[in-house]
Amino acid sequence: MARTSATAAAGHIVAELGRPETADETAARKAESSRVYRSSQTVRNLVAALLATLAVVAVVIMIVPRGNSTPPPPVDVAAIAQQASTATGQTVVVPHVPTGWRANDAALSGDATSTWTVVYATGTDAGFLRVAQGFGADTAWDARLLSGAAPSGTVTIDGIEWTRYAIGDPSQNANISYAIGTSAGPDRILVYGATDAKTAATAARGLTDQIAALRQEKK
Repeated sequence: MARTSATAAAGHIVAELGRPETADETAARKAESSRVYRSSQTVRNLVAALLATLAVVAVVIMIVPRGNSTPPPPVDVAAIAQQASTATGQTVVVPHVPTGWRANDAALSGDATSTWTVVYATGTDAGFLRVAQGFGADTAWDARLLSGAAPSGTVTIDGIEWTRYAIGDPSQNANISYAIGTSAGPDRILVYGATDAKTAATAARGLTDQIAALRQEKK
């Protein structure tokens, strides 16, 4: 009995040691157990934090609006043209363009010359195209809108002769790459933009009857 009590008093026998562990060894063992426990807790906390972050991200993704929002309705060029005509007392042209083209803007502006402008996104690699009408304008108006671009010949579209303008570096000229202009009675019509000859000709053909009518009015 005395031997058993002495052994118990000395502490439990560690198998690896074959003897009771010392007080220092006991303290070291407990410290290591605490370290392992804290480490496991840290890992669990990191995993919990990561899962919480992923949950927040998932919620944000679900509530943020997608990029497929409905685009704004197209500009009603005919209605705005009627208002411009009433305001100026002038005949305002409304281009007949393909259904795939989208009018982004239509407005009447004025400084020295009142100008009616419609801006189209043509739905092609050509980019954007403007149709402008300068009331009572001459070819100097063309040059002002085109940053001084000079004529470089003519092109006939649907029986109407248009002046073609030489455009330099588009990056230095509001990205304008092609422009044609013609007279329509007392006015000037300019078709221009980040566009090409084929697209500009499509817009010009959509103006043929109105240009002819304005020329008849002048007579």
